[in-house]
Amino acid sequence: MLFSSLSAKHEALKYYVSPDSMIKQKPYGDTLKAQLKASAADRLHTFLLADGTIRGVILYGTRMVNEMRANHDLGIMETLVLGRAYLGIGLMSSNLKGDDQIRLQIDCSGPIKGLLVEANAFGEIRGFLKQVPIPIASPVENFDLSKFFGAGFLSVIRRLKSAKQPFTGQVELKYGNLALDLANYYLTSEQIPSAFNLSIKFDRQGRVTGAGGLLLQAMPEAREHIIVDLEKRVNDLPSLGEAFGSKIDPEKFIYQHFEGHSPQFLANRRVEFMCHCNVTRLKNLVTLFPIKELKDMVENGPFPLEVRCQFCNTPYTFSRADLQRIYGQRFPDN
Repeated sequence: MLFSSLSAKHEALKYYVSPDSMIKQKPYGDTLKAQLKASAADRLHTFLLADGTIRGVILYGTRMVNEMRANHDLGIMETLVLGRAYLGIGLMSSNLKGDDQIRLQIDCSGPIKGLLVEANAFGEIRGFLKQVPIPIASPVENFDLSKFFGAGFLSVIRRLKSAKQPFTGQVELKYGNLALDLANYYLTSEQIPSAFNLSIKFDRQGRVTGAGGLLLQAMPEAREHIIVDLEKRVNDLPSLGEAFGSKIDPEKFIYQHFEGHSPQFLANRRVEFMCHCNVTRLKNLVTLFPIKELKDMVENGPFPLEVRCQFCNTPYTFSRADLQRIYGQRFPDN
């Protein structure tokens, strides 16, 4: 697990009571009823088109993107970049089972620098940007992010319980558009013709009102004219973010726009912004600090020491007594 360490020598500490596990800074919804309703709406739906020759996945993820934004304290640009990645990895996780996991990583030369997101078979998604805030030299006139990505690579790592080693695929960033680059990854690395649609809708105040994603993949028996027609339909779709902001049901959306291809829904499951970091894992991380650095912290602070989980930005704090115990357990003779 990756974590970031913050010191009072560089930044003022904001938290003094350490949680035992991940904290969601602002659960989506003003009331418990609204939160439960939003939680129920965020789901991943799998379906088939064209007599089973096209596999489809549609994801409703408004609550997930809002909670991700609140925890990572992101602006509009950062929310758009990381939110699309959350939607993308959610779609890619639809065929995971048991303890399977999938990770999407981008390393690039542009101001974004890169990102890392991952998901498991339970629909739990987490991840972070490598650069926050993303430096912007001039006002952004549209949501074309290609200049912010620049040159780079997109990597996908699958950890499957049935496989002895993780499967890793990598392609160059070709478009600087995550939907197009993910489609290019599947075609290039896995030879699966695919189409992605990743959409986040903001209101005039910059709040996320809707977020969703769509993935269509052609099976080997799919006919060429079907693939061409579906690609056109995906390109002509109205904004998923806007549709979901209007509370349109995902299944109804598919029936409405793909009726001619006989949609057949198979299953659905939850998706959620969730991280399983905890204070014990963070303590183990602190234990691995170099001896000189750990000794300096014990003697000179800062107190409390704050360590944040990079995946969810939850802060964990350690007092001087905590650090002394950690140091004593590792170096009992010092």
